[in-house]
Amino acid sequence: MRHDSGFFSPGIRGYPGVSCRERGNAGKERVIALPLQKYIVSRHGRKNMDPKAAIRNYQFAERAKSELIICSQLTIALAGFPEQERPGGKRMLVLLLEAVRSELEFAWRGTESQEFRKAINLLSESISIVESDNYGGASLKISESISAVTTAAQAAWQVLGEHGLV
Repeated sequence: MRHDSGFFSPGIRGYPGVSCRERGNAGKERVIALPLQKYIVSRHGRKNMDPKAAIRNYQFAERAKSELIICSQLTIALAGFPEQERPGGKRMLVLLLEAVRSELEFAWRGTESQEFRKAINLLSESISIVESDNYGGASLKISESISAVTTAAQAAWQVLGEHGLV
């Protein structure tokens, strides 16, 4: 198979991507699309993050970190609820986790930082774990999500420091 040079396209499911022509053995040509988010670490990687992007990343990360810490504390608290109160508490916790995931998706769309994407994936895993009544495991996944957004905040903080803004 032979690949011709790529050209930019809307990609798959609205994500930016690269399309290229592929010529198979039978000589038929088809266009394939490859999503860029799998190959590019971040539109605002630390080395090329400008101060405006750094401020945006830092604000999103700090807000997400606070929300995730609250989610982690509530997840741990739910394990100690009386048996008859757990189903209602679990429903409320899942709603909160989904709301925080929505906030993380907003941050990811605003920054395209892969740390936010990682936090979204980890939070989705924790929601599944909560639904299976494993609150300790869910809390660990939320902790990993906190770590991911902390990494985003630290990178932004470093850029702000390099520009003398903090």
